[in-house]
Amino acid sequence: MNGLLQRILPREHGFFDLFAQQAENIRQGAEALLKMLLHYTGVPEQVQSIKAIEHEGDEIAHRLLTKLNQTFITPFDREDIHELCNRLDDVIDLIDAAASRFVLYRVDSIREGTPDLVRILVLATVEVAAAVKALGTPEKALKHCIEINRYENESDRLCRTLIAQLFDEEKDSVQIIKWKEIFEVIETAVDKCEDVANVIEGVIIKSA
Repeated sequence: MNGLLQRILPREHGFFDLFAQQAENIRQGAEALLKMLLHYTGVPEQVQSIKAIEHEGDEIAHRLLTKLNQTFITPFDREDIHELCNRLDDVIDLIDAAASRFVLYRVDSIREGTPDLVRILVLATVEVAAAVKALGTPEKALKHCIEINRYENESDRLCRTLIAQLFDEEKDSVQIIKWKEIFEVIETAVDKCEDVANVIEGVIIKSA
C-alpha cells in the first residue's frame, strides 16, 4: 500500500528551496562576522545585524519544520530532514554566539589570527551552501562534503595554534579565558558545518 501511495501522491520538493535559503543565510552570517572583525568599528550595531540574520535562520527553520509536519510524502526520510534543519540551525546559532561575545566581553581589539579562523568558517559555509544546493546530484554534493571536512580539520589546527599562542603571549588570565572561548566557539561553528556534511552524506547513502 505504501508503494502505491508513493506513486499516486506527489512528493513535496519545496524542502530543497528552504534548505538552500537556510544554508545561504548561514553563509551571510559568517561573512558578516568576518566583515565585523576586519572593520572593527560600530561593533554593537554589527552584532545586531548578525543577530537579525540568526533570527531569519530561526524563521526558515520554523517554516521547514512546519512544512515537515504538514507533508505526507517527503523527498527523503523525515528524521533526516529534521536533523539537517537542526544542524544548519546550529551553525548560525554559533556564529551569532561568537559575534555576541565581542560585545559581552568588551573586546577592544582583535587578536592576530582571529580573522583567519573566521575565513575558514566562511569557506566552510560556502561549501555547506553548495552541498545543500547539490542534494539532487549526489556526486557534486559529496565533493562539497569532502571540502567541508577538510576545512574542519584546518580550523581545528588553527584553533589549537591560536590558543597555544594565547597562553604564550597573554599574561592577563581574564583575557585568556575570554579569547580561548571566542576561538572555541568559532571552531565549533566549523565543527557543526561538518555535522551538516555528515547528515548529507547519510541521506545520499540511504538514497543510493
